[in-house]
Amino acid sequence: MLTLYHHPFSPSSRFIRLVLSEYGAAFEERHVEPWDRPQELLVLNAAGTVPVLVENDGPAICGPGPIMEYLDETRGYALTDRRLMPDHPEARAETRRLVEWSLVKFDQEVVGHLVRERIYKQIMPKSAGGGEPDSAALRVARANIHHHLKYFGYLVASRRWLAGDRLSFADFALAAGLSCADYLGEVPWTNEPDVKSWYARVKSRPCMRPLLGEKVLGMPPAASYADLDF
Repeated sequence: MLTLYHHPFSPSSRFIRLVLSEYGAAFEERHVEPWDRPQELLVLNAAGTVPVLVENDGPAICGPGPIMEYLDETRGYALTDRRLMPDHPEARAETRRLVEWSLVKFDQEVVGHLVRERIYKQIMPKSAGGGEPDSAALRVARANIHHHLKYFGYLVASRRWLAGDRLSFADFALAAGLSCADYLGEVPWTNEPDVKSWYARVKSRPCMRPLLGEKVLGMPPAASYADLDF
């Protein structure tokens, strides 16, 4: 049995949830508030970060990259054409590059600011850093998102999917981050119709449904969030 320690609005956690669901893997969820650094999490991952995946009595697998590779090696090979890691080494390298871009660069420059300021800080106690959003951080995120969307638009305009001809881990990594920003109404979809069209295809997949049904208490999602025809 797989157990995933995660936070619902952690993009890296969302990425792993999407992959698990896309692969049809049953898993139990343990909701963790990252700022709490609970002892149960620290025992599994000394860094105190999510996601963390545990299978049966095996060792904890920590971080989206290692979990992605583990799932590919333990589940992906058996799925043939549904495998989310391409067969060719160059295509695999491109997939990994875009996963890292989405979960590290895009998160550090855009999504992380939005989620921290508009979601986490509304939930966490003041002793942990909660309180009013930092308007300067939000301005940075809102400026940076245009540059990222322009690059993603360039990619999906020339490819069938984000990393190439096949649906891959890269598509779900980017969709995980965009879904968090989209919940908050922070994605300027009209500026990048190619990204919007690509996201609509990913959004319509069954693995997205649980995420699109989640809500932050007292903070309803943007009108387009769960709309497949947005």
